[in-house]
Amino acid sequence: MTEIETFENIRFTADIVATTPDGRVLLIERGWPPHEGAWALPGGHVDPGETSLAAAVRELAEETGLHVSPGDLRQIATFDRPDRDPRGRYVTVAYAVTVPADSIVQAGDDATAARWWPLDALPMPLAFDHADILAAVAAA
Repeated sequence: MTEIETFENIRFTADIVATTPDGRVLLIERGWPPHEGAWALPGGHVDPGETSLAAAVRELAEETGLHVSPGDLRQIATFDRPDRDPRGRYVTVAYAVTVPADSIVQAGDDATAARWWPLDALPMPLAFDHADILAAVAAA
């Protein structure tokens, strides 16, 4: 009897927790399923040949108009719970960055809105496991 190997199709993403010194976090309103209309952290797929760090910088700019340099980001953790995304298995590397309180954002790409939210008054529930990612940043 031979063992049949099963391989899971895993998608690789990067998420960004952008905060201001006065206690606000940047969220986007999702314009597509899953979680269409829900608020989420900016982020998205890592493109072929791209690092998760480069993807984080790119996705933040594409979705919110906020530009940061790779050296400004710090890696928080990897999130890989099998059920974190209803579309299948997604593994994300979360990054954090602190930006000036007067940073202006504008929704772009897949986001229908981009907005700064007080950390103590977030629109719940957040999409995916993004509340867990925010908790990890707070604990770091």
